[in-house]
Amino acid sequence: MTDQLVNGAPAGTEIFPIERLREFSVRAFVACGVPEEDAGLAADVLASADLRGIDTHGVARLAQYVEMFKQGRINPRPDIRVVRESPSTATVDGDNGLGLVVGPRANLMAMDKAETVGSGWVAVRNSNHFGAGEYYPLQGLPRELIVWAMTNSPPQVAPLWGAEKMLGTNPMAIAFPALEEPAVVIDLTTSAYAFGKVEDAARRGVPIPEGCAIDRDGRMTTDPNDMLNGGALLPLGSDRERGAHKGYCMAAMVDLLSGALSGASWGPFAPPFPAHLAPPARTVGLGVGHLFGAWQISAFIDPTEFRRQVDDWVRTMRGTRPAAGTTGPLIPGDPNRRSEETRRVHGVPVIRPVIEAMRRVAAETGVPFD
Repeated sequence: MTDQLVNGAPAGTEIFPIERLREFSVRAFVACGVPEEDAGLAADVLASADLRGIDTHGVARLAQYVEMFKQGRINPRPDIRVVRESPSTATVDGDNGLGLVVGPRANLMAMDKAETVGSGWVAVRNSNHFGAGEYYPLQGLPRELIVWAMTNSPPQVAPLWGAEKMLGTNPMAIAFPALEEPAVVIDLTTSAYAFGKVEDAARRGVPIPEGCAIDRDGRMTTDPNDMLNGGALLPLGSDRERGAHKGYCMAAMVDLLSGALSGASWGPFAPPFPAHLAPPARTVGLGVGHLFGAWQISAFIDPTEFRRQVDDWVRTMRGTRPAAGTTGPLIPGDPNRRSEETRRVHGVPVIRPVIEAMRRVAAETGVPFD
């Protein structure tokens, strides 16, 4: 299906079954030297993003990972090892591996520790971009666990009252299981706008919202290319009067917990992604850092009772009187869940620039796409 509105997608898209996109990702990673099991894990992270409508973090990222492998900036066969450990904590060195592999393995360790001793915390250094944040807490839902994930990232965001990139978008994600209602799934960046959405706007040739970015001279801009070419994103809140000091502080928290605590790089010294960005002149740690936390619900309360309370919370929020011109409050995770329900059946809409990027990946790796 091409050049029509499908599943809310604009003209100029093609619809692909998620299985086809996942299989292409697996084979592309294997062609880059990634072991097949790891390639499947990485492809699962991308497929989850595509299914749940996080189009900036699915196959749209594949060409960038492949280029990083091509330049030797990601280790396809890392020796992921624990360098410090207690019953409830660990620090993991990802050996400069693919974040889509290092992240899930560290998250699994945090969940296993939580099931053993009640909670688990795993800090990660020497990793790379770990994909869409919500993937990680979603893994805890079937295990009666609450999982919290965060990561620092390459500098794209100016600190409050700053005019240059010093912090990453530094996202965090957490999910709460319900009994009869859908889970509450929270995934947010600490910037006013996600960097992937800026890239997507540039691909589509559309502006970004006001109050999200500045150009190289520190002036507000809605042109995504202004931000990409020497500008910066703003902290969540955009300016002091709208609470940007809070977004700035949240970004600092994620940076210090993911970077300084694990021994990873932080702030402007985090390694760049995608591959066309030059590495920083100074290093302060090893690679990108993550932090995963997991809590066993039964360590605090009966899990069924907790789920009932989440049900009640969801229904109470949904019952809020709608604001004028709206249909009423959404529950965190609603848009992504609805996207997954639709895309599992009807396929994933992919815009032409991403399709062209996948064709370039096919040409470089020898993996058939068309």
